[in-house]
Amino acid sequence: MSRQRKRKGEPITGWINLFKPVEMTSTQAVAIIKRLYNAEKVGHGGTLDPLADGILPIALGQATKTVQWAMDARKEYVLTIRWGASTSSQDAEGEIIATSDVRPAREAVEAALTAYTGLIRQIPPKFSAIKVGGERAYDLAREGEAFELEAREVEVHSAAVIGMPDADHTVIHVASGKGFYVRAIARDLAADLGTEGHIVQLRRTRVGAFDAPGAVAIADLEALKDDKPALMAKLLPLQSVLGGMPQVEVSPHDASNLRQGRSVVLLPHIVERWRSVRKDEDDRLALALSGDKAIALGEIRAGQFEPVRVFAG
Repeated sequence: MSRQRKRKGEPITGWINLFKPVEMTSTQAVAIIKRLYNAEKVGHGGTLDPLADGILPIALGQATKTVQWAMDARKEYVLTIRWGASTSSQDAEGEIIATSDVRPAREAVEAALTAYTGLIRQIPPKFSAIKVGGERAYDLAREGEAFELEAREVEVHSAAVIGMPDADHTVIHVASGKGFYVRAIARDLAADLGTEGHIVQLRRTRVGAFDAPGAVAIADLEALKDDKPALMAKLLPLQSVLGGMPQVEVSPHDASNLRQGRSVVLLPHIVERWRSVRKDEDDRLALALSGDKAIALGEIRAGQFEPVRVFAG
């Protein structure tokens, strides 16, 4: 008889709105949270480069089933571009590959930024995790391999200059959709302005509902490592990342059926309320709650809730 492998860690569920420090990788941040919470399963809601600090949502337990919504969420960044030098990685970690004496005026940067809002075509940086022939682009770039990446369509909600401390530096705020590479905007702006440039400071200030004012630092969590109730109080509900999704309330009996993968019939007034709040007539997705507990993600069809992704109790 085969032995069932014992799972390591506790089945803790929720989100941590983490403020990641500079020089820490996203993987290292996940490992720290896993250790502090002795959690069985942990993942993050979108890689944040070691160069950058700011918001890194961390999912524990059943919340890992909702990571995609964090990945797809609107993100906001504050970045500082240093003019006069381009680097191999478009940030301060790369080697300088070109220089220029040109220093763009604030007005010139503001004018150039107008081309970077809405749906735009962007070529990802070569130092990125995109796969090329089965290999990560950043591995090929570090090995000096010659390759090209194709432009991708990304959405930029807004881009504005918010500071210019001196002629060498410009501070920009950007709000974007998924797939946008912040480092690429330094490369592209510099080219548009006839100069060279790279990012020297980058902070992610928002990922969907997770923002900087509500974030917690790793040092603060480490200080609570011997106080489990206080650590647990830092967890946000699984549904925190699903704020824009229509919700339907189900009974404890229906919640039990949904957790077993069965569809349940919704009362007519609940269906009508769902119809009134959904943003798109073709969107049938909803979150089923019982009290304040997330039960399942599913689709509403012909008055029934059909579970697609179920959360263990």
